[in-house]
Amino acid sequence: MTTVERRITRLRSDFDRSFAQPLGSHDSGHVELLAIKAGGRPYALRLAQTAGLHPDRPVTPLPGPLPALLGLAGFAGTVIPVYDLAALLGHPVTDRPRWLVLATGTPPLGFAFHEVDGHVRVAAEAIIGEAGGAGRRGVLRGMATLDGAARPIIDVPSARAAVHTLAGHAPGTEEATG
Repeated sequence: MTTVERRITRLRSDFDRSFAQPLGSHDSGHVELLAIKAGGRPYALRLAQTAGLHPDRPVTPLPGPLPALLGLAGFAGTVIPVYDLAALLGHPVTDRPRWLVLATGTPPLGFAFHEVDGHVRVAAEAIIGEAGGAGRRGVLRGMATLDGAARPIIDVPSARAAVHTLAGHAPGTEEATG
């Protein structure tokens, strides 16, 4: 098994294990994050706001005016739209993202990004500036210092709302959880 395959196996195992624990067993003083890169920039996602992580998932491109919409992907018999986080955050899109994360909530929705740096657990008080949305379309909520560098945290429900706004959907037509 190559180093990359071992890393992917470890990331999948850590990710799956975080969902397998009973709700009451999670330490409320900590937050589980997935450290990622989108458009060459470091970010983090809250694991509690995601429903799955997939590398190299086939995405069928769709023509249209939304550069952030990569296309459609199939999951357990359901076809879901996949959006590029880098484009959603206003970064130039240079290459196709490798990773895809499923957002919690309905309707099903996927977000694609370029790299996974790891699964980390941080103290809740170590996350700063959570109160308001910042960044492109208000999808950033808080900042965490990981490996000595600050990473903005992408709020998945806010990213979902930004996608629905881009697509011209009326507010309140979906059930967002987070």
